[in-house]
Amino acid sequence: MFANLVNEKRSAYKTVKIGYSWTEMIFGFWTPVFRGDFKWASVIVLAEILFGSFTWGGGAFLVTFVFAFFYNRLYVGDMIKQGFKPADQNSFNVLKSYNYI
Repeated sequence: MFANLVNEKRSAYKTVKIGYSWTEMIFGFWTPVFRGDFKWASVIVLAEILFGSFTWGGGAFLVTFVFAFFYNRLYVGDMIKQGFKPADQNSFNVLKSYNYI
């Protein structure tokens, strides 16, 4: 499921994924890096280092698996705090039904 967000002040338009983040599970901290979300990229890297060092790397996979469940919600929440709004009624309904707004 996808939603469209628009920031009228910056004339920016983004399409965001709603729900489970498969890209986060597969690519780990690279997903927020490619999205320009360096705050969450650094949090994920630190968590992967912390948990991976105690478990010979297995904890890093566990971190990416857990973050995949809620990373899209965090990303959309940060976008809304930056001034983005749903671009249309359908996007508003999708975000509302998944409790993102």
